[in-house]
Amino acid sequence: MKDYMSLQNGSDIRGIALDGDNGEKANLTSEAVFDITKSFVFWLSEKAEKPSKILKIGVGTDSRLSAGIMRQAILSGIEAGGANGFDCGMTSTPAMFMSTVFPESDFDGAIMATASHLPWNRNGMKFFTKGKGTESADVTAILTKAQETLPEVPSGTRTKFDLMPLYNSHLQTVIRKGIEDQSEFPLAGYKIAIDAGNGSAGFFATEVLEPLGADISGSQFLEPDGRFPNHVPNPELPEVMEAAKKMTLESHSDLGIVFDTDVDRAAFVDDKGTILSRNRLIGVLAEIVSKKYPGCTIVTDSVTSDHLTKFISKLGCSHHRFKRGYRNVINEAIRLNREGIICPLAIETSGHCAFSDNYFLDDGAYLAAVMIAETVKCRREGRSLADLASELKDPLESVEYRIKILNPDPQKYCESVLSDLREYTARQPSWKIAPENYEGVRISIPVFKGWFLLRMSLHEPLMPLMIESDLEGGVNSILNEIKPFLEMYPDLELPF
Repeated sequence: MKDYMSLQNGSDIRGIALDGDNGEKANLTSEAVFDITKSFVFWLSEKAEKPSKILKIGVGTDSRLSAGIMRQAILSGIEAGGANGFDCGMTSTPAMFMSTVFPESDFDGAIMATASHLPWNRNGMKFFTKGKGTESADVTAILTKAQETLPEVPSGTRTKFDLMPLYNSHLQTVIRKGIEDQSEFPLAGYKIAIDAGNGSAGFFATEVLEPLGADISGSQFLEPDGRFPNHVPNPELPEVMEAAKKMTLESHSDLGIVFDTDVDRAAFVDDKGTILSRNRLIGVLAEIVSKKYPGCTIVTDSVTSDHLTKFISKLGCSHHRFKRGYRNVINEAIRLNREGIICPLAIETSGHCAFSDNYFLDDGAYLAAVMIAETVKCRREGRSLADLASELKDPLESVEYRIKILNPDPQKYCESVLSDLREYTARQPSWKIAPENYEGVRISIPVFKGWFLLRMSLHEPLMPLMIESDLEGGVNSILNEIKPFLEMYPDLELPF
């Protein structure tokens, strides 16, 4: 029996698509992709209550070196499942979601081949149904079925489909509405620099912004190149954001935008060189949505700062921290809305951002359209984008350690450590456990004006330890407080 379960990565699939330089052997092979795709067709047929022969399934890829291999295997799997595949070429992940929404495409499902910012030889698969992304349980079901011998059915078809013009027009509409300007060139006089990191985001500069009149001459790394020769396309990395700051300031741009490989994440730099990512990006967006939804709730992941909570409260809104993982954050926001709690924004510090106004889709290009519109509004008022969150304080010190788990059962070992930490905390007079905490253990230590969060990594045998403090030397003092506890566990490889 085939074994594909190790390829699951939450609600996605990730694997090694090409043999690596260090002896890595591919496990996301053409055979595996073919089997998984065929299983998806049967799963989608049952989910949509439609026979395979009338299903329309879109296929897109990012700029990775294995994109062509993945595309052919996916399209062959769709044909073998008896459905109709539509080859959309190089796209973005959000565009593939929208292919199930746009009336011109009206796909029953879509598959995006991407592994976001992972190394050049990795790839993966993201699945969409009508206006929805798959959940972890769905991917488990698809992989389980893919391991079996699937029935032979009459072959389906494959057709080319030009999706990106539809998506580009959609984004232009968002910008026009945001700045309330329906003229031919509403961005004339604005200079916007894009760093696509040689992923698939170059279209945003050349096909969305330039036709609206924007000057994109300060942009860099727009050409797709799956080797990612300039830098990893990951807006979460400080060095990537520093490069974007340099790009923005040297080109005298009104806004700099950094995208990840498949354009579902983004971060920003304003005209003064202020980096808008992580907590500060959330602060800017909180200010924006609070005007439209007074008193709303904003969902973030668990590692956000206490200063952000205070800032959101001053806006008259509520900050709801939840588990790391973009699907976790988005699903929590959807759940709160169903309960009658107005929640227009779900955002992870990695840059995954979803609005209720946009199907709760984590779309970096849509986020960029929102931020561009806000940049125009700010300039009309003589302000910079960063001014929206000028009262948001940054912690004086901040660090994250990644502690390796050497135990053969890392999940069980981690649970034991966290359980013991809760008991240990109760015996520490200066420690206060967070009243609402959905992931790991978050502890405030007021004497050092800070906190720490110890949790289990979503995808690796690691326990990240996040520490923040507003006291000089506070991070080190908090680390010294928790070190005696961590040193009791021989299967934790401490990096300090």
